[in-house]
Amino acid sequence: MTDKNLTIYDFGCTDYSVIWQLQQELVQQRIKDEMPDMLLLGSHPEVITAGRGGQAENLLNPQVPVIETERGGDVTYHGPGQLIAYPIIKLAPNERDLHAYLRKLEEVQILTLRDFGLWGIRHKGYTGVWVLDQTVESETSEKVIRRPRKIASIGVAVKQWVTYHGIALNIAPRLDRFAQINPCGLAANVMTSMAEQLDRPLESPQALASVRQTFETRFARVFGYQQLPQKSASLLPQG
Repeated sequence: MTDKNLTIYDFGCTDYSVIWQLQQELVQQRIKDEMPDMLLLGSHPEVITAGRGGQAENLLNPQVPVIETERGGDVTYHGPGQLIAYPIIKLAPNERDLHAYLRKLEEVQILTLRDFGLWGIRHKGYTGVWVLDQTVESETSEKVIRRPRKIASIGVAVKQWVTYHGIALNIAPRLDRFAQINPCGLAANVMTSMAEQLDRPLESPQALASVRQTFETRFARVFGYQQLPQKSASLLPQG
């Protein structure tokens, strides 16, 4: 079997529109086989994005820029403390099943969470990754309810079987900022994060880097890559 190679590019915390444009350029290069598969990783300053299924009524009180995109899904929020992952990969003829591709993206996140002691699950009828919160039903009851909380969102696009857009994993974002929208058409309080579930801070650069490195390893294994060369040269315009 021919080795599959992957280039990883860390774009730091960069405006969504800049990385969106970069994705468009890389997709065209990948279609023409001018570059290998690439995984873009980083975060964005605060922004709300709306996918092809975005509903205006899910924009409640946006206080940050709102950008309409061609990805699938409804509206979502991005901000510091998230791990954003954009795979620019050419699906082989035997991989051209978008449902299977989405399940692989979910599996990467489930395995990443497991490495940090969290049990990520799929929630029937929804794309993304969830955890089960244990909360007491009320002040007068000791009954525990295991409520699904969403910890990672997925919205993708594909052009000539090259993927783009991707994943937002909540490591330690400000969860109150989701109240600007109905994220993916859901109530804002359904959103959670690794920091909330683990009940410890994960905002430090070292903590964020640790999750990112684990994600890279899991992504490579799930998608069958043999190497993980880090791209050192910047892909972004200088100056």
